[in-house]
Amino acid sequence: MTTLITRDELKAAIDDGTVTVLDALAGAYWEKQHLPGAIPVHAEHVDQVHRDLLPDRDALIVTYCSNPACGNSQDLATKLERLGYRNVRKYREGIEDWAAAGLPLESGELVAES
Repeated sequence: MTTLITRDELKAAIDDGTVTVLDALAGAYWEKQHLPGAIPVHAEHVDQVHRDLLPDRDALIVTYCSNPACGNSQDLATKLERLGYRNVRKYREGIEDWAAAGLPLESGELVAES
């Protein structure tokens, strides 16, 4: 099972710029709202994007989804760990907890780079 990260620990890492946050819901859910700087990656697509998106296998990576009942964040974390990422953590409480605490959220569509 993936090591958990608390809301306060995650907020500090986001504020310090020392974490890559992955939104395991992706798609329309990510567009509606996501944690600051979160990148949308569904577990089904991690095999195709991990080399370009996450080149440092020792960097802190945190996955999250909606709440503790959502399994997407664990699915994504497990795939990353199997791909050799050594510092993966899961924010089990998810975006619902983050929003309930009044912490900032972002929204918007993904813009393709040319």
